[in-house]
Amino acid sequence: MQRRNVAEMLITAISLAVAAVPEGLPAIVTMVLGLSVSRMVKVNTIVKRLPSVETLGCVSVVCSDKTGTLTQNRMTVTKCYTDGKICEPKRLNRRKDRYFLEGYALCNDASIRGERIGDPTELALLDMAAGFEIQRERLEESFPRTQEIAFDSERKMMTTLHRGEKENVSYTKGSPDEILERSAFLLEGGGRIPMTPEKRREIDQVIHAFTGEALRVLALGMRNPASGLKENGLTFIGFVGMADPIRPEAEDAVQEFYRAGVKTVMITGDRIDTAFAIAKELHIASEENECISGEELMEMTDEMLAEKIKKVRVFAHVSPEHKVRIVAACKKTERLLR
Repeated sequence: MQRRNVAEMLITAISLAVAAVPEGLPAIVTMVLGLSVSRMVKVNTIVKRLPSVETLGCVSVVCSDKTGTLTQNRMTVTKCYTDGKICEPKRLNRRKDRYFLEGYALCNDASIRGERIGDPTELALLDMAAGFEIQRERLEESFPRTQEIAFDSERKMMTTLHRGEKENVSYTKGSPDEILERSAFLLEGGGRIPMTPEKRREIDQVIHAFTGEALRVLALGMRNPASGLKENGLTFIGFVGMADPIRPEAEDAVQEFYRAGVKTVMITGDRIDTAFAIAKELHIASEENECISGEELMEMTDEMLAEKIKKVRVFAHVSPEHKVRIVAACKKTERLLR
């Protein structure tokens, strides 16, 4: 009736007859999943377990990290704020901005001597210092590290204590919010002045300007002289703004998910301003009310989060335990929608 090729119709009829037998179902399913695995290999994805392909086909929400997943994780310092001024890294002064440059080099675990080893964020800071012939290993010969508090995702800071010729000095780098909150003084005009509410607001406005340009902000504080590893009563030195280019394929991937009916949710430890700027560029979010911070998340019950998550596309300034809650809320919401 359909005027198709007789041989083709014969093969189709036999296939349907075989498939109609219940015992043939496992074989058919295995064949289909096997073909799916072959297709995945062609796009450079290896699947070890066949059922995983079926699971992937049922995905309705993708929770993605930002740094290194949606972005290239190739940090470059593009802007600096110190001594009350915004400037490009090359405009810094080796003598005048000594604490700024040396602090980022000393409070650092990466290395660019020979092979580049370390976190891309710290490598970017060493690259900035290297522009002024400052090398961490050589600097530590004069200011050896005696103690340290490693970076922690909850504290969002790292502190190192160094022995100087006359007195010890400690440097603390991390989230601008955390450093600013712990700062009692400000380095400005070559001297240390008290940190006032007006200065805090002024600095916070500059931070918002940096993050609004999708820059990752990392602040620096110090204690000089330092009697030990203390992270309060700091002298605020300044902060850097680092650019992390978006992966060329990320935007297309987000759009493909959208056309397939899959929602993309971005989760990051960066400030909400930075996260929204990246999300907007990738078309993950279009309005600021689609973003919530880790602080807001902590005040929500699981029920409130499950309801809120229907409209949220960006979670910013979150810690690892928050990610577990977010995924659990996504699963609960999807089950209810079914």
